[in-house]
Amino acid sequence: MPNPKSTAAIAGHPLHPMVVPFPIAFLVGTLATDIAYNATGDAFWARASYWLLAAAIVMAALAAMLGLVDFLSSERIRAIRASWLHMIGNVVAVLLTLANFWMRYSGGDTSVHPNALWLSAAVVLLLLFNGWQGWEMVYRHHVGVSDEAPTPDTQREHVSSWGAHSHR
Repeated sequence: MPNPKSTAAIAGHPLHPMVVPFPIAFLVGTLATDIAYNATGDAFWARASYWLLAAAIVMAALAAMLGLVDFLSSERIRAIRASWLHMIGNVVAVLLTLANFWMRYSGGDTSVHPNALWLSAAVVLLLLFNGWQGWEMVYRHHVGVSDEAPTPDTQREHVSSWGAHSHR
């Protein structure tokens, strides 16, 4: 039986896994800048957290749309327990991120609510769980993984076309 396909794809390359590193990096960065703010009291770090949260929300929305397209378009993906855990965990992480952003927005970008650091830490912990579930989908259930085994000819073709572009 072929592997579950990713519907949101370009030339067979799933888009969701290409986009998710951005909100993850922004949210881990938010935790780091919240820690820096708590250690130094420097408003720069509070402002950095605010803008990292804003960027995370935008990119998380894009990642969520792409993931939802895949989830809704494949009954086989919806049948995988890890898909549900991944989706629900990410929805919770986004809701906590929105609450974190709103607390900062309502007080100005350099204000930090006392619970902001804890929300940032909770989101990063959720991301670890959600990432585990995402990799479970890929590595155990082969969601979005090509059914075609590479042949020596296709491998050589990819390497030579890459090499040709790298020298220009």
